[in-house]
Amino acid sequence: MEYRQLGGAGLRVPVLSLGTATFGGEGEFFKAWGGSGAAEATRLVDICLDAGVTMFDSSNVYSGGLAETTLGKAIKGRRNRVLISTKGSFRSGEGPNDVGSSRYHLVNAVEDSLRRLGTDYIDLYQMHGFDAGTPVEETLSTLDDLVRAGKLRYIGCSNFSGWHLMKSLAASDRHGWARYVAHQAYYSLVGRDYEWELMPLALDQRVGAVVWSPLGWGRLTGKIRRGQPMPTVSRLRSQTVVDLGPQVSDEHLFAVMDALDAVAADTGRTVPQVAINWLLQRPSVSTVIIGARTEDQLRQNLGATGWALSGEHVARLDAASAVRPAYPYWHQRGFVERNPPPV
Repeated sequence: MEYRQLGGAGLRVPVLSLGTATFGGEGEFFKAWGGSGAAEATRLVDICLDAGVTMFDSSNVYSGGLAETTLGKAIKGRRNRVLISTKGSFRSGEGPNDVGSSRYHLVNAVEDSLRRLGTDYIDLYQMHGFDAGTPVEETLSTLDDLVRAGKLRYIGCSNFSGWHLMKSLAASDRHGWARYVAHQAYYSLVGRDYEWELMPLALDQRVGAVVWSPLGWGRLTGKIRRGQPMPTVSRLRSQTVVDLGPQVSDEHLFAVMDALDAVAADTGRTVPQVAINWLLQRPSVSTVIIGARTEDQLRQNLGATGWALSGEHVARLDAASAVRPAYPYWHQRGFVERNPPPV
């Protein structure tokens, strides 16, 4: 397994991490993703460790915290062999302060996650979303205190806009606080918005991308194609999941699938393996979070490493998945094309 530096941090992470959204299966939304119990999760962790995948990603809201509890049971007795990545800031209770990135909520959320995970420290703790109601200084000073207390090793964010991330990085630099070294972001062949602003920012500020949903919310499994019915087992059968996730037109999806099928045939790889390998060649990507309901799915996804797409194949996938950027990115692209930097 290849390891890469996590942004500008000294921490090295495997290029693939295992997501735990499939652990627990509590509620309609997460039940559609999976429902692995402790025994199943332990087996998945065993397979990952045998393959060199040592990082496991969770959140305090996955199945109402049950995913963290299940992960804690699955790694029991081998904490020193794994990296735990989890997230906070989404609503975790009924109280008025049980949501957001305030000092009150973050301290409680971290303590609760530590208890569920059965550990006394978290390797990478990320803000699951940007809380515009809390000053970034309050959030970052709290995270810095938790780092200094030894409860968190590194901090990151997730689903931030460019200005959210840059404002936070500037505050950390100004005050000498711990800095976000990772940005957990949605990125796939059917969702390339990350490239427009977040990727250039990540490269400039040395923030590693921790990619979630690399198969486009379950669309790039190889089971959804033009003229075929929806698979019997798919998270996309849940309207709740569809409504809350990224929207992709059928024609764009089918165009990308046509290219994926062709590249998969050329390389002798599966569609998911090709889609994930494409991501591993993108700038700023430190690790890609893979998910699995079954051992077979996990082993297939692990096959995305140890080889590389050719330049020709990458170009074919790039062309099939390209969309016109939103403003101001299309305007900025035009400026660069008309005014190339001197060689």
